[in-house]
Amino acid sequence: MGIESILILLIVGAIAGWLAGQLVSGYGFGLIGNIVVGIVGALIASFLLPRIGLSIGGGILASIVHSTIGAVILLALLKVVKRA
Repeated sequence: MGIESILILLIVGAIAGWLAGQLVSGYGFGLIGNIVVGIVGALIASFLLPRIGLSIGGGILASIVHSTIGAVILLALLKVVKRA
């Protein structure tokens, strides 16, 4: 993995984590937290979305949407677990 790939991974993770924090109320994690939430969200989405037959496509915008969907799922699960 080259330095460009790592940089894009961090940028996409930060954007996706920030967007997910805006969509799921009550969550703001700062830059590092948003990157982690975005990357974990991408892992969750890459596992779940193909299983339900959803394909978004390629490119950076599709990666951001993909990661954001996974991050929203992650934050929603955290919200449910926190309540219980």
